Amino acid sequence: MGQEKEGLPPYSAVETSNWPRQRHAIRRSKGLRVFALACLAFIVYAQWRQVYPGPKTTRLSVQKLQDDLHLCSKLRSKPVDPIGAGRHRNARYIDGHRPTLIKNATIWVGEPAKGTTAEEERAGIGYSWTRGDVFVEYGLIKRVEKDIDVTTLSHDVLVYDAKGRRLTTGIIDMHSHSGVNGLPGLVGNDDTNELSADITPYVRSIDGIDPNDHQIEVIKSGGVTTSLVLPGSGNNIGGEAFVIKHAVGKPDGRNETSAADMLADPEGNWRYIKMACGENAKRVYGKDGEQGPTSRLGESWEFRHAFEQAAKLVRDQDDWCDAAGTVGLEGMDSYLPQELRWETLSAVLRGQVHVNTHCYTIPDLEAFVDHTNEFKFPIRAFHHAHQTFLVPEILKRAWGDSPPASALFADNMWYKTEAYIGSEYAGKILYENGLTPIYVSDNPVLNAQHVVFEAAKAYDYGLPYHVAMASVTTSPAERLGFQKRLGKIKPGFDADIVVWDSDPLSVGATPVQIWIDGTAQYEDPIELLKPTELHVDIPKNMRTTKDSPLSVSNLVITGVSTSFLNEQSTAGAQERQNLTAIVSNGQVTCLGTCAEEIQAAQADNFETLHLENGYFSRPFTAFGSLVGLNAIDAETATDNGGSPDVFSRGVDGLALDTKKLHYALKYGVTRAISAPKYSAAATHQGTSVGFRTGAQHALKEGAVFADDTAVHYTLDIHAKSGSTSISYAVGSLRRKLLEAVESNTTASDPYSEAAFLQRVVTGSLPLVVTAHSADTIAAVLKVKSTVDEAITSAGGHSGIRLVILGGAESFIVADELAAAKAGVVLSPLLSYRTTWDQRRALTGAPLTNGTAVDRLIEAGVLVAIGLEEDWVVRDLGLLAGIVLKNSGGKIDQAQALDLVGANVYKMLGLEESKAQDEGVVDFVVFEGNPLEIGSHVRAVGTGLGEVKVFEYE
Repeated sequence: MGQEKEGLPPYSAVETSNWPRQRHAIRRSKGLRVFALACLAFIVYAQWRQVYPGPKTTRLSVQKLQDDLHLCSKLRSKPVDPIGAGRHRNARYIDGHRPTLIKNATIWVGEPAKGTTAEEERAGIGYSWTRGDVFVEYGLIKRVEKDIDVTTLSHDVLVYDAKGRRLTTGIIDMHSHSGVNGLPGLVGNDDTNELSADITPYVRSIDGIDPNDHQIEVIKSGGVTTSLVLPGSGNNIGGEAFVIKHAVGKPDGRNETSAADMLADPEGNWRYIKMACGENAKRVYGKDGEQGPTSRLGESWEFRHAFEQAAKLVRDQDDWCDAAGTVGLEGMDSYLPQELRWETLSAVLRGQVHVNTHCYTIPDLEAFVDHTNEFKFPIRAFHHAHQTFLVPEILKRAWGDSPPASALFADNMWYKTEAYIGSEYAGKILYENGLTPIYVSDNPVLNAQHVVFEAAKAYDYGLPYHVAMASVTTSPAERLGFQKRLGKIKPGFDADIVVWDSDPLSVGATPVQIWIDGTAQYEDPIELLKPTELHVDIPKNMRTTKDSPLSVSNLVITGVSTSFLNEQSTAGAQERQNLTAIVSNGQVTCLGTCAEEIQAAQADNFETLHLENGYFSRPFTAFGSLVGLNAIDAETATDNGGSPDVFSRGVDGLALDTKKLHYALKYGVTRAISAPKYSAAATHQGTSVGFRTGAQHALKEGAVFADDTAVHYTLDIHAKSGSTSISYAVGSLRRKLLEAVESNTTASDPYSEAAFLQRVVTGSLPLVVTAHSADTIAAVLKVKSTVDEAITSAGGHSGIRLVILGGAESFIVADELAAAKAGVVLSPLLSYRTTWDQRRALTGAPLTNGTAVDRLIEAGVLVAIGLEEDWVVRDLGLLAGIVLKNSGGKIDQAQALDLVGANVYKMLGLEESKAQDEGVVDFVVFEGNPLEIGSHVRAVGTGLGEVKVFEYE
């Protein structure tokens, strides 16, 4: 026992002197061999485990791993357009809604007749308006046939008689902010942009859509049944968008009031995203030395960096999914990589999201097309897209098998630098180059209620009729991935249907009934009194005129069928005539048979303009805009400027020979009356100047026909920026006017505010007040009454001549305005409640019985049409045509034209010009009725000794 003890190694590592050295050496050698064998065994085992891994324990959730593996298949799947034909019922259908038979309709199917070749289809061959009936059931169109026998249908079918009127699919607006940018606009209801960062693909418009936004109903009243609701364009990547239908809550046949219930595709086949290039992001985020982007260069980096992050997530996910499929979930030591920040953008790169990008200019378009090719994703449409017509070849280089469409305005431009280059002919040019034009509202930039009017104007600018119809129906449906469900009147399509009171591509076209998912949206819609259409053929394609006119002094114009130059010719304007006009030295010297004058003109080699259905008219006048004082709205360098603290004269800031004025002349606006702005567009302070749009500078003889036409003040919501309150602004105006009455001395400066107010109270200058609210207008009328009494007390014989500019709610005090002999210039003509002081505006049938202009005319108020924005110079004749068309016969053509001409001069107390056939120097000659789609300006008497002749392309 003791010996054995002695044989054990010591506990200390220090060798003892009595330990036998020989035994120690032997045992150490044996230990090394054992250790070596153990290491070899471990290596063999490890290698074997690598080749044949055994069961592995993991602390990861098996359920989560299974969920992740299931997600792998979703990540790698690509959506397809949802089916239409073959469905028994619409997924949005609400049980209990009865089927409907729409009889006696004139139907636009949305595609050509069977057997039409692709070449014929592009040319419009095979398209037609056809008579027939439409049967809808379970939210779907079930039958489109002639003379459907009601006895073959279920006993509870509702029957609607269309009375031969036009029937189309619901209009689709592919660019809207309805619901997220509520109207009237308030800080609390604006959820358009998430401006916490430039790159926000992770936000969603549906999280801000407010079903209570009344504009959703207003938009629907224009026949719009479906909208793509996008985030705004403040960010380079703004977030997800959603397609909604304009049926909200029980009044519209739904079971609930929610954004989710409004989704056009409850199954969520496709997703959508909004991106934006250009000015906005660098203006919002650019701070030199602090943050970017400050340039388009920086914006491209922001895009590429974001796509790079998304591409990395895609690679990491694919690697995980591959590994999970190879080794099984038990072999995974991590969950599927996911990052909410980049999830939407990674779905873009997987082809699951339709990309819609706001891009105006060539560099923006080219850069974004490069991004699509670098990161391999398609783009469905460029929005705004003002310069796409210049570079169709760049669009065709975009990645994917289908070049992007262009989602356009018809003629809204010049509001910022990137909108300065554009063309009303863009849609026509794009289509001729094999690309797709779509017309949109960008609501509330334009009122989406009238987005079909954008398509009508596009047709007017030369886009073929069938393409213009497609631009708000089948084309957006295809780009949104709904081409099998929306955009056509065919069995299997959603029963989104509109019956119109006239051709939807005509001025003033208004729905008389609308169905969404087969449910009628109005129990008792207001119908406008309009004559029955005698012809429903597709009108011929429009010709276009050149931008640059010929300048002539002497001209013979033949084929004039109608003249509105004076009362005598106006009286016979309803009857087609055959007149000839002789223009000598820029002046109309004869309008009639003019036999002798024709011989003399031929002898003197006058130029000749032959017309088929010529209309001779007084020129249009642009009132209330900034034309002549501004070239690009958002650029201070091109603007006269203005301030609440400054009272100035428009004549001192005139800047002529601009693009805006060239186009004004081209579209028959030879005169303009513009005042300096108060603080923003459509606000005014100072004296307005009357000038001719064709003049190169203010010193040219006849360029300025009135140095000071009126004194302007602003009392709309902008007045608070200078006066802190409306009440103070009204009180300040009253005080200034009373001081002018009480002043016994002539102002030392004849061009001072005090001097001009003295002219107002003596009746030699009118007072123009910009105001929309009926309450503010009532306050102004009280001011007028007070000042008029003071004038009378001071021995004066006339009161203030008052004009209200804006006037959205003026109809509420129409009788009081008439009693005060105050005029109203409606600007815009058709308010859609964009601001709080316009919240009671009338939006028109089928929701309201008329609009402000109808109520004012009925009350005997002198009315004119103004321009809320400068681009409207192209549309004045058509706006007057809308009033005529929807007036129920209360005004005639001459009175409609007076809305954009003579009435302005009457309310301002100006002489328009001598209204005689002979000696007229301001005139416009149209091919076709200037109040209708399809007319074109062919000659303009500028009032400056020459005539501009616009030749056809």
